This record gives sequence, structure tokens and C-alpha cells, in this order.
Amino acid sequence: MKRPASALAPCRQAGIALLTALFVLLAVTMVALGVARIAFDAERGARGDRDRQLAFQAAEAGLADAERDIAGGADPVSLRAAMFRDDGAVGFVPGCGRDGANLGLCAYSAGGPPAWQTVEVAATTPYGSYTGASLPALPYGGPLPLAPPRYVIELMPAAHSGEDAGAGRQALFRITAFGYGARAGTLVVLQSVYRRGAAVGEQP
Repeated sequence: MKRPASALAPCRQAGIALLTALFVLLAVTMVALGVARIAFDAERGARGDRDRQLAFQAAEAGLADAERDIAGGADPVSLRAAMFRDDGAVGFVPGCGRDGANLGLCAYSAGGPPAWQTVEVAATTPYGSYTGASLPALPYGGPLPLAPPRYVIELMPAAHSGEDAGAGRQALFRITAFGYGARAGTLVVLQSVYRRGAAVGEQP
């Protein structure tokens, strides 16, 4: 027995309304997911920027600590301090020193890659090792670096124009500092060229 057309019309209208509601719900859900994804990406980006800034500040602290080390550190009459004086010293070795007074002191390599590109962590100097310095506490809390900054110091040749580069070396040092963020994998490397008493250049 067939239903009259007037009885089928409400069923069709109810089905269309249900489909329309489902499409609207799907659209709203997709928009909400998109907004949530954008917010999540923005938060992740902000965390990454903050972590890189933390690592950058740590590397800057490493540079400053290395300069204090070169200037005499905590003990200006120590063997470590003597290695930075005059025409420099025996402590600067290929592959960088690994213990005692010459930890992190690297010989300049004219033909191969610079020491800071190949040095192992064990041959770098931890922050404060020879200066007694400690990282300042953050005034309002917040994340701390995963590890203290470290650095290496290379004794560089510094001949003037027209002079024989092998005739002698002035006390000119290239410092490379490694700063770490709060998360593994965040690393900032900064360099400066330093002469006892004056920094002569800095580059990221």
C-alpha cells in the first residue's frame, strides 16, 4: 500500500535537515581543528624561539667567561694564566687540550678544518672552570640550560701586512662558545677574536 505524497514530504524534509546539520557540524569541526593546529604551531614556535634565546645567552656567557680566562681567570699566577701571556704557549695543542691547565686550548690549523669544527666535548672547557664564575640565576624562574656553556680557545697567528707570518705570533685568540637550550638539540655557537685587553671582533 503506497503512502500519500503529503505523508512522504515531512520525511524528506527531516532527512535533508539531518544532512545539512551533519555538514555544518563537519565544517565547524574542521575549522576548530584548524584553529587548534595554528595555536599549537604558534606555541611550539614560541617555545623554540625562547629555547634558542636561552642558548644564545648561554653562549654569550661562555664567550665572556673565556675572555676572563684569557685575562688571568681566578688565579693570574697559575700555569693556566701563563699559557695566555706573551707569545703563547705550549698548552695549545692539535685536537685541543683535554686535562689539567690546557683543557680546551687548541693549536691553529692552517691546512685543515678549524679546531672548533672537529673538537670533542671532552676537549672543551666548561663554564667557570678557571674563573670560578657561576651562571646567574634567572630573576623570575624559568627554564635553565640543559648543560652549562663550554668553549675552546685557539691561538691565532697575527702577522702584520708585509711581515713574515712565521716570524712570531702575537697573543691573539679565537674563542668559540657553545650554548645549550633547555631542550636537547638546541645549540648556539658564537665566536669572537680576542686580544689580551681588547676584543677585536665578534661574529655569530
